[in-house]
Amino acid sequence: MSVADSSSDLLPDRFRRWFAERGWAPRDHQLALLEKAQAQRSALLIAPTGAGKTLAGFLPTLVELSSSDLSRLAGRGRLAGRPGEGADEFHPVEPVSLAETPPRPAPQASLAAPPSPRGRREGMVPRSGGLHTLYISPLKALAVDIARNLETPIAEMKLPIRVETRTGDTPVSRRTRQRRNPPDILLTTPEQLALLLASDDAPYLFGSLRRIVLDELHALVTSKRGDLLSLGLARLWRIAPQLRAIGLSATVADPDELARFLVPQPDGEAVSADIVVATGAAPPIVEMLDTKERLPWAGHSARHALPEIYDLIRRNTTTLVFVNTRSQAEMLFQELWRINDDNLAIALHHGSLDVGQRRKVEDAMAAGRLRGVVCTSSLDLGVDWGDVDLVVNVGAPKGSSRLMQRTGRANHRIDEASRAVLVPANRFEVLECAVAIEAVAENAQDTPPQRKGALDVLAQHILGCACGEPFFTDDLYAEIRSAAPYAGLSRADFDDTLDFVASGGYALKSYERFARIKQDKQGRWRVANPKVRQSYRLNVGTIVEEAMLKVKLVRSSRAKGSGTTGAIARGGRMLGQIEEGFIEGLTPGDTFVFGGEVVRYEALMEDQVYVSRAHDKDARVPSYMGGKFPLSTYLAERVRGLLADKRAWKGLPDQVRDWLALQTKASQVPARRELVIETFPRAAKYYLVCYPFEGRLAHQTLGMLLTRRLERARARPLGFVANEYALAVWGLSDMSQMIRQGRLDLDALFDPDMLGDDLEAWLAESALMKRTFRNCAIISGLIARRFASEEKSRRQVLFSTDLVYDVLNKHQPDHVLLRAARADAATGLLDLRRLSDMLMRINGRIVHKELDRVSPLAVPVMLEIGREAVYGEASDVLLAEAADDLVREAMGST
Repeated sequence: MSVADSSSDLLPDRFRRWFAERGWAPRDHQLALLEKAQAQRSALLIAPTGAGKTLAGFLPTLVELSSSDLSRLAGRGRLAGRPGEGADEFHPVEPVSLAETPPRPAPQASLAAPPSPRGRREGMVPRSGGLHTLYISPLKALAVDIARNLETPIAEMKLPIRVETRTGDTPVSRRTRQRRNPPDILLTTPEQLALLLASDDAPYLFGSLRRIVLDELHALVTSKRGDLLSLGLARLWRIAPQLRAIGLSATVADPDELARFLVPQPDGEAVSADIVVATGAAPPIVEMLDTKERLPWAGHSARHALPEIYDLIRRNTTTLVFVNTRSQAEMLFQELWRINDDNLAIALHHGSLDVGQRRKVEDAMAAGRLRGVVCTSSLDLGVDWGDVDLVVNVGAPKGSSRLMQRTGRANHRIDEASRAVLVPANRFEVLECAVAIEAVAENAQDTPPQRKGALDVLAQHILGCACGEPFFTDDLYAEIRSAAPYAGLSRADFDDTLDFVASGGYALKSYERFARIKQDKQGRWRVANPKVRQSYRLNVGTIVEEAMLKVKLVRSSRAKGSGTTGAIARGGRMLGQIEEGFIEGLTPGDTFVFGGEVVRYEALMEDQVYVSRAHDKDARVPSYMGGKFPLSTYLAERVRGLLADKRAWKGLPDQVRDWLALQTKASQVPARRELVIETFPRAAKYYLVCYPFEGRLAHQTLGMLLTRRLERARARPLGFVANEYALAVWGLSDMSQMIRQGRLDLDALFDPDMLGDDLEAWLAESALMKRTFRNCAIISGLIARRFASEEKSRRQVLFSTDLVYDVLNKHQPDHVLLRAARADAATGLLDLRRLSDMLMRINGRIVHKELDRVSPLAVPVMLEIGREAVYGEASDVLLAEAADDLVREAMGST
């Protein structure tokens, strides 16, 4: 372990002694961050899991606060705090002081101008002490875990530092006290930061702020949460010009782009924070399970590999089993317990479980009491789980960066290799797993590029600013453009968004309820009335989930031996939350899996679902919206390359090699840049199957556009299905014959011009735009889902947003929310950029294969037809039966 020569100059004696007593030495990147902080520079640390990122991020703060004056404590009444008020805070054993508070730093060259006097509270004077460091985490669990990990150095070095967390679970009394008497270090989330900034005492709370630490920055900046955080940063830079940022991130494709997020962007140029890269990490060991069982041609459950997954848990001390969806987590956890003959301690963790249940799992994991945890992306990020020695990823990882992130959960030590095993659920996923392992070996990243700030998030932020101190239009515009995602924001877009918050826009001006802010005599914007401020606080944030219902466990109301029911007892233990759409499809007495156990649906009362324990092998598994990751463009390109290189097939499992050999014999395996299209008859219908390998979202958009064109060509299409790798369209006309006779031109069918008029016409008719608009309306604050006394039902929100959508579409089609919805659809649900790139790639490179039956490569996508309504184990049974029939057909058997 190398140590910089300047460690003695950078670290005070007590810190050097603390490192030495633990047998440690500060790592180069930890000292480098300390050096950047002392030079008043913002910095981005790129480091793998186990490299000591957390300590590196907080080391400058701990050193500075350890050297502060004791009057800082007495002046703020710190010593009056009561230890043991809860898990959200802790106090040092013995306050000490060594030197005076460091002077206020000189501004960094790229720092935006300080706020004008009219942007700050009159009479506000700079004060010593106060909140020193703000830590932002994408996960509440991560903030709590960081607080727990900071306890050790603070207590052992007896530092005069108070650390507290602030999340949605923090009691109101503690939140109030934190604003009145802030801790030295506050650990929180982007949503809580937005709430704090939307108060008129934000300058008092944040005026002393010297540092902000952004953890897992690579995960934050890819979504609207990152947009909201960037706007919060812009406000903090104005309130506290001395503020410097430290970003902690896993390896990313473009560090310079990510580093822009950490510093104010001057008008007309791009600047970045300094970049520190941790070196010396042991490369991860990632393998793919070569199952001894028959590998399915389709499906996502991986039930065939359950005994092998269980054996991996049994042979290792602690194993994290990652899956890609919450419903898959419930199913896999239930199945593992069915075969848990050794009674291993296996737990379940996903975002819909009750917070108390999640904390119990996290605490047990940190204490080393669990042998395995089945989890979703809720544990992707950097919570320190102690001695995890293996990560199992069930299903294809969808991206190399995501796989590296998950693999890093094992062995939190930089000089020891993390171990991971990939378990593909079907034969196509074997291809994806194989190229993902190659990408990890090459340390090839596929993180998405920096996103452009969303206008609906901007609207929410403008409203939040008005909830705090009144603002002038020009001041706020300049402030917002200092945030990297909004550096290119035009004045027209800003003015339109401001007008929307003030009046609802031209088409909605006559409705007083949409006028949420107004100007005073000085021209400053402020909230129109206190109800607007209350609504903002209840609805802040950018995560829009399906309407959720609370699940409570009660005793069954069913009398033994009868089908009658009695009264439902109120109360019961909270299990978590479930989406309203799933419950709507149930009737009392139906069983489903939740929280790792089988429960019976008893009743729905207001926003609470009452369930009782049950025993049913065929229980349904809840479906959750937004649970699927898209296949990254990078891995899609690699999969096409693997298929095109027959020499590389030697490294694939025998079952997959045989499958590809069958495809070569029956049809053709696609080359890297061409599109293979197969047409064949089956069961009185005619099919067209193609293999773009661009991911489910792009394929679904392509399917919708192709069916419109096939309708005009009189192919009489009936429907389509898509998976991550292929698309199948079927109809009543013989498409093979139409192609032979020249009545269907494949080059014209797949012409890139389909993204013009065809796309606009389809969007105008589809429900997709209404769904996207609904999310934008909620995020922007136009439609409030939560009120002080109640929460709007899903039906109420649908009615409100659909009505507004129709009005705007008719009377103001260029409304800022419609523009935001179109941008969301293009980058998210439609994946238009990837579809456009694919259409350009295959232009003039289409290969048509006329077949007399389904091909081996088409079997997986054909099995997607008509299976949406089947749940649980029955789904796998039916899928296996259908697969056997299709496989026999594809192989020419009778």
